[in-house]
Amino acid sequence: MSKRNVQACKFGAIKLSSFEPAWGLSNGHCQTIYPRYFVKHPDVKTAKERIATTDGDFLDLAWSIPRSKQSPKSVAVIFHGLQGSVDSHYAKHAIHALCEENYIVVLMHFRGCSQAPNMTPRAYHSGEVEDPIMILNHVKQRYPHLPICAVGFSLGGNMLMNLLAEHSDRVSLSTAIAISSPLNLSACARKMDTGFSRVYQAHLIKSMQANLIAKMKNVDMRGALGLNQESIRRLNTFYAFDDEITAPLHGFTGAQDYYQRCSALPKLSKIHTPTLIIHAKDDPFMNHEVVPTREQLSDSVAYEVSEHGGHVGFLSGSIVKPKLWLNQRIVGHFNYIIEG
Repeated sequence: MSKRNVQACKFGAIKLSSFEPAWGLSNGHCQTIYPRYFVKHPDVKTAKERIATTDGDFLDLAWSIPRSKQSPKSVAVIFHGLQGSVDSHYAKHAIHALCEENYIVVLMHFRGCSQAPNMTPRAYHSGEVEDPIMILNHVKQRYPHLPICAVGFSLGGNMLMNLLAEHSDRVSLSTAIAISSPLNLSACARKMDTGFSRVYQAHLIKSMQANLIAKMKNVDMRGALGLNQESIRRLNTFYAFDDEITAPLHGFTGAQDYYQRCSALPKLSKIHTPTLIIHAKDDPFMNHEVVPTREQLSDSVAYEVSEHGGHVGFLSGSIVKPKLWLNQRIVGHFNYIIEG
């Protein structure tokens, strides 16, 4: 193993990231948009698995097995972001990089995110941990002798921090990473309704509306929601959508109750699993309110922040020869913990 792929963390501290943005692409919006649309994505081969849930629904997994004849070093579980999937650019790159390092990789699709509408009114949100817990235990049963690592992108990262803070005794995880995660949901909802960030908000809200309306054709939602299709299309901010859809579907009294109970920022001191959190100050999805103080971190959490990087971007190199620094950092951290 090359030593460049084994990167130490400074747990219990906030430190400056080693990330350096590509020349000419330091702007947070460039960092967010360029990797998605202008960087070639690897051709990732995955095998599908569908898991039945106890409430009559299902979860779709995407597995990728390394080609190496050597024994795999670990299983890496990926939790995608809002409206993400195995086809998300960051997921493809992470799967490819981890398989190259001899990790078995599995991505869990949140309910309704695998191009197949789920079968119950409930969906997923930033604090929904029961489905991930079930999948993590499913992975451990399949590979009982391998260590398990997890990485969560954006919403998936906030969810993962909630899980580790409040339910770590229910899973077996050697380490975890949260990337570009909205640790303060209320602050992020406000940020997304300002300036150019409204463009990202509109794109995501439109996708969420379409998914919900498609599901309503097959699932009776009348007992859970008092809205019709026209009313849903008028919910054009995250706060409005969370207040009228996310909250009532998942047992919250409203958006503020959801944000307060599911923001992972106040819970970081409760995490005892070795954890790396990666954040860029210019992330257009959030503001300074997501950054913890040293006192909010446990001695098991390493927080790495960079001036640039955007939202799940972290593009280094150059415009001509771009490099996705995140892949190197994910592999480096996992190797550091697994290989000691």
